[in-house]
Amino acid sequence: MTDWTDASAAEFLRHLFAQAVEASKPEARIAPLLPPPPEGRILVLGAGKAAVGMARAVEAHYADAPRLSGLVITRHGQGEPALGRIAVREAAHPVPDAAGLAATEELLALTHGLGPEDLVIALISGGASALMVAPLAGLTLADKVELNRALLASGATISEMNCLRRHLSRVKGGRLAAACAPARVLALLVSDVPGDDPAVIASGPCHGDATTAADAQAVLARLGLDLPRIAAALASPEAESVKPGDPRLARVESHIVCSPQMALEAAAEAARAAGVTAHILGDALEGEAREAGRLMAGIARQVVLRDQPFARPCLLLSGGETTVSIRGPAGVGGRNVEFLLAYLLAARDLPGWALAADTDGVDGGAEVAGAVGGAAVLHAAGRDPAEALAGHDAHSFFAAAGAQLVTGPTGTNVNDFRAILLP
Repeated sequence: MTDWTDASAAEFLRHLFAQAVEASKPEARIAPLLPPPPEGRILVLGAGKAAVGMARAVEAHYADAPRLSGLVITRHGQGEPALGRIAVREAAHPVPDAAGLAATEELLALTHGLGPEDLVIALISGGASALMVAPLAGLTLADKVELNRALLASGATISEMNCLRRHLSRVKGGRLAAACAPARVLALLVSDVPGDDPAVIASGPCHGDATTAADAQAVLARLGLDLPRIAAALASPEAESVKPGDPRLARVESHIVCSPQMALEAAAEAARAAGVTAHILGDALEGEAREAGRLMAGIARQVVLRDQPFARPCLLLSGGETTVSIRGPAGVGGRNVEFLLAYLLAARDLPGWALAADTDGVDGGAEVAGAVGGAAVLHAAGRDPAEALAGHDAHSFFAAAGAQLVTGPTGTNVNDFRAILLP
């Protein structure tokens, strides 16, 4: 297809996003990874935006196993339909709440009394860091909420956030798996982090942590966060996480069920099936969202003007997780729409269209996945796009322009999805 219009290009990019999300749903990938029923119990523990779907697949696989039970924690509004033998609890994301604290205490209590004949299936997906909240002794939920809010506004990378979280929790940084010892632990992970490191996904509840409490203190200092109670907790011996090689982790096995790369490959395949040449630029792009948008505009400009590094027509795909450092008052925004608005401003004189969205259906401060459109969108909102970008108000801008991408909860999360169509 070569005669693109604004409408047909937007429809095409939405289709690619739908294919990426569908490929990121873990249910169909679970069964081949599950072992035969053990002699003892099967205990399912999990958290994240894909936790309920994953647990449903486990229940179906072990339908005849008599000793199956467990608990998973998901985001408010995503716990239906209910499961059978696995309890579902709902909690807040991205800022933890009292429901998440109570659910995590309930989850940890289920690990008591496990033996070597038991099997624990840990179902971990994006969002679990906020949903599984169990502060170190001496810290409160209010302390963790204050930290989360500060991190979300600081521009911290996902690695920095997770480093801090692993050293301030009784469940992250390998502590969940350690609590399950001596049982066998099978960790099934939906990756939402650059590089798919199991120790980083959801702050690694089932994996040894090579970073130290001193590393976490350094992150706090670099970000300039004045949080005395957090600093004091990091200085305590209890802040040290479970390290790789700890004997309590000897029976842990893990598998990446879905990842950002899988989503990008599915979108690329769908594009090629439609006759569009697709190029995956990377599944781990990080940095400030608006700077990433401007950088991608520079790449698009080189393609348009020089046919380098790719000839037109083509599609540029990327994933990962950008960040937003909030400076001053902020409107309703998110990292994907901030990326897109910055891209469109920098590429306003170029042909083409772009989409940027979060695969979980929620981008930043709105129940909106992202947005899609070309240069015409910049004039459709009836307001200054540069002003909206400066005020971190991209969701409001794209809503006024009629360019939002609204999916509702998708049941998965492999982080950001970005597609740029250059005719």
